[in-house]
Amino acid sequence: MWSNQAAFDSDNCPVADDLLGAMYRANPNGLAELTATVPDDVRAMLALFCYRRNHLHGLGLAIAATCSERDLIDQGGRAGATLYAQSRAMPEPERRPAHANRRGITLSTAPLRTLPPLDDSLDDDDEPPLTA
Repeated sequence: MWSNQAAFDSDNCPVADDLLGAMYRANPNGLAELTATVPDDVRAMLALFCYRRNHLHGLGLAIAATCSERDLIDQGGRAGATLYAQSRAMPEPERRPAHANRRGITLSTAPLRTLPPLDDSLDDDDEPPLTA
């Protein structure tokens, strides 16, 4: 398996910064539409480019999931083959709302404890009078 060494040597993003930013901010449906506009070989280079960067790692996996194994291997060699395998092993995102598993918050309607009323007269009667 030979890799496209130019893809690794030139550490430049294979697409315009505006398109990369739009992909980064896109939801899963929007990402699929954006990646469909990119040619197959450039998409494979972009998947490898993003995957090598920690903050774009997930985006690289998502883009690689839209690439063929042949394109990823042509552009990245063994790294492309590994990326292909990892992108196919990604779990499907949950379709449930994020708040579905949260327990509701309940607030108390009664006082936490009841205190006896203060009676200052008991303290005055127990003490002996002061004599001067």
